[in-house]
Amino acid sequence: MTGRPRILVVDDERAIQTLLSYPLEGEGFEVIQALSGEMGLERFDDTVDLVLLDVSLPGIDGFEVCRRLRAQGSSVPIIMLTARTDEIDTVLGLELGADDYVTKPFSIRELTSRVRAALRRSEMLQRAASTTPEEPAEQLQVGDLTVDLAGRSVRVRGEEVRLTFSEFEIVALMATSPGRVFTREQLLEQVWGDAEYRDPRTVDVHVRHLREKLEAEPSEPQLLLTVRGVGYQIGKP
Repeated sequence: MTGRPRILVVDDERAIQTLLSYPLEGEGFEVIQALSGEMGLERFDDTVDLVLLDVSLPGIDGFEVCRRLRAQGSSVPIIMLTARTDEIDTVLGLELGADDYVTKPFSIRELTSRVRAALRRSEMLQRAASTTPEEPAEQLQVGDLTVDLAGRSVRVRGEEVRLTFSEFEIVALMATSPGRVFTREQLLEQVWGDAEYRDPRTVDVHVRHLREKLEAEPSEPQLLLTVRGVGYQIGKP
């Protein structure tokens, strides 16, 4: 990433556009405004580094914009902006490929923290993808799960499974210490960069989605286990 990071803000409320644009530009970002989902799709290109995407847009809503961007093969970080608090909305956004979500009302400090964390993760992913390891890739094996750290790939029962950036980070972190119990706060801190503003349910949603991808029977997990009242672990000690 070179120059000022470019952020596409897709929100139909001009007051929100103004509220976001001035402080983000003051933080060193270049802001591109879009007042509808259609306009957001038109203004999105490969120079955009991150998308702030309102869920409740007229016409093409934020979920559909997210789905179309991912269908195009874009891996640009997407942070959903929502006034809703229902978990189903969070689940849907994350399953469509959003990287994070912020519930309105939010503070600018919280938002910029999320933006910077998402950009750091994206830059790490791009660097890893463009680097050819000189030594054989380090692999972790936990039961039927194989994690290739250098190649950022995961196989379960011999079949490759496609994970999002955050999903891979969760699996890789936990697979380095099979049997260790990670609290939600520890996962938020180590995967997303901070736990200060984040709802612990973010972790629960990702774990649920991971089980759908990794477990033979997601309702009866054998790999990604819940330790009630504490957190999650991969494998047993």
